[in-house]
Amino acid sequence: MSIAYEPTSGYRGIIAIHSTVLGPALGGTRFWNYRTDADALIDALRLARGMTYKAAVAGLNLGGGKSVLIGDHKTTRREPLFRAHGRHIESLNGRYITAEDVGTTTADMEYVKAETDHVTGLIGKSGDPSPVTAYGVYRGIKACARHRTGSDALAGKTVALQGCGSVGYHLAKLLAAEGARLVVTDIDPERVRRVVDECRAQAVPPDDIYGVRADVFAPCALGAVINDATLPRLQVEIVAGGANNQLAEERHGDLLEARGITYAPDYVINGGGLINVNAELAGWSLERARAKAAEIYDTILRVFEIAREEGIPAYRAADRLAEQRIAAVSSVRRNLV
Repeated sequence: MSIAYEPTSGYRGIIAIHSTVLGPALGGTRFWNYRTDADALIDALRLARGMTYKAAVAGLNLGGGKSVLIGDHKTTRREPLFRAHGRHIESLNGRYITAEDVGTTTADMEYVKAETDHVTGLIGKSGDPSPVTAYGVYRGIKACARHRTGSDALAGKTVALQGCGSVGYHLAKLLAAEGARLVVTDIDPERVRRVVDECRAQAVPPDDIYGVRADVFAPCALGAVINDATLPRLQVEIVAGGANNQLAEERHGDLLEARGITYAPDYVINGGGLINVNAELAGWSLERARAKAAEIYDTILRVFEIAREEGIPAYRAADRLAEQRIAAVSSVRRNLV
């Protein structure tokens, strides 16, 4: 954990590194106006752990970390903030690599790049990860459908999509192209309007999305949306979306299981963004990154297989899969010393 404050720019940043067993810790920079500093710290720690597990199940040689910047993410004074963030990252000597995340952009990463080479997702390179993230989520939803029904066809299925931002928009396009019926929401009316116009979607108010009768609920906004208030309202067979930390608490994964709702663990299904930025680090083509993201289909099915074999909920089965790879690599490293 590294915390920095630079009064000149107003920079207040936290960098959390969870693990470097598989490789340098990679995780995006989130810029948000947190209610308290403690909330920011908790978010950084949770997200860093999620990145470790996400990289592990995706088969990437990366560890997990995360940055959070505390403040107004809509500020126009971005260069001083992100150059200060770049210096903060540089002080960790390559143990942590960042990219864009909620509240930040590829343009912000260019400012970070002015101070450190430990940044990816740059303009003209891998760039915006949302199309590959959305493609991985789409493949994950198809795997969930196959698990439930024996067929991964989505034509005629209803998907309740929460969040019409970058990932949600690209996911909506993929689902609509296959013939899925979309019910969508977002706190930004313009985002909703675009998806409604381009995908023939039906719009509902933000709070109504939880009660939509659908085959799939796809959360693609912020986390903790599966909680005590929302879970009883769900009328779906599958929860599978691009948001991080969808379960407010682990017990909500148990409650989904008890209700017979198939849950695609978030850090497994949304791993396409990490795959996309790893492609830049590894020199992969966009086609190779997309092909790697397509493997999320098989990984999701493997998670469900472990869950069935061991009699545990899917979120625990995903952890088991990640921990098995981390332990295997750690063992190899010890044996080589």
